[in-house]
Amino acid sequence: MLSKETVAQIAKDFGRKEGDTGSVEVQVALLTHQINTLTVHMQANKKDYSSNRGLLKMVGRRRKMLDYLKKHDVNRYRELVQKLGLRK
Repeated sequence: MLSKETVAQIAKDFGRKEGDTGSVEVQVALLTHQINTLTVHMQANKKDYSSNRGLLKMVGRRRKMLDYLKKHDVNRYRELVQKLGLRK
């Protein structure tokens, strides 16, 4: 679970305006943070299959949001991917 401070900081960094927590950019950034945290957990606990399933569901949800953003606004998509460092 993310703390309120973490959510507020990510919303401030990626939000389109003050107090924005619902835009695609903020949601993708929050999911990316959770995915990175869970990835570290999975490296230490390889047999935690329920957490692995949750991780895969989060990755799929993030993928769908990124596809939506790419379909509707390519420039925002490229900026977000570059800012999060998702593509090499």
